[in-house]
Amino acid sequence: MLEKIKDAFKEFRLLIVSIPAPVTVFFVLSVFSMNLLANKSINLPVSWLALDCGIIVSWFAFLAMDTVTKHFGPKAATMLSLFAIAVNLVFCLIMFLGSLIPGVWGESFVESGGEQINVALDKTFGGTWYVLLGSTVAFIVSSVVNNFTNAGIGYAFKKNPDGAAAYFMRSYVSTAIGQFADNMIFALIVSHNFFGWTILQCVTCSLTGMVAELLFEVVFSGVGYGVCRKWKRDNVGKEYFDFVESHRRRAV
Repeated sequence: MLEKIKDAFKEFRLLIVSIPAPVTVFFVLSVFSMNLLANKSINLPVSWLALDCGIIVSWFAFLAMDTVTKHFGPKAATMLSLFAIAVNLVFCLIMFLGSLIPGVWGESFVESGGEQINVALDKTFGGTWYVLLGSTVAFIVSSVVNNFTNAGIGYAFKKNPDGAAAYFMRSYVSTAIGQFADNMIFALIVSHNFFGWTILQCVTCSLTGMVAELLFEVVFSGVGYGVCRKWKRDNVGKEYFDFVESHRRRAV
């Protein structure tokens, strides 16, 4: 048992070292910031569509997962997702503790209503337990769904698994399914139970949100494909792949 834990930790350490740092940094930041930005809703001219500002960064999380899944595999992408969630929870705790410290936010220095603004800012940055619970569960499930769906679709492209068609099909389908799962699970846990949304509203907003977020993936997926080609050309992650292969042979 102890040996398995050591092997798992070594595999995780090699993965974090192997994935280029900018990808890991931006991925972790996108997971943290999309939950914070989700506190601000977007005013839209139609009542049946509900979006929040988290949409401006959530697409990057799925683009990063698709890129990591293509090069390192779905297990590696899921480990990276769990790492990002752990970091997010740590910083959410820090933000919550910061909201408890007596003091005044700079934006509350106004002629009237400053106290209400200060309290509102504390609650915004401090977070709400059910929102954090919903977003964490939703992202864990959607990450697994996205990563393994992406890998599963890749098996259908046996003749040219590294081609553009294979990458784009993997990314678009897995992102659509993963984004819908993320939106729907969050809506069921939070919006349905705490804000009184109907199931129809949960489904409708999950679908429309999925389409909006998928558009970002379509626009920027060419970047992900280019990154994957470069990683393969530069043999990125060789030490990680060697370890996984040696561990697989020992297990046979």
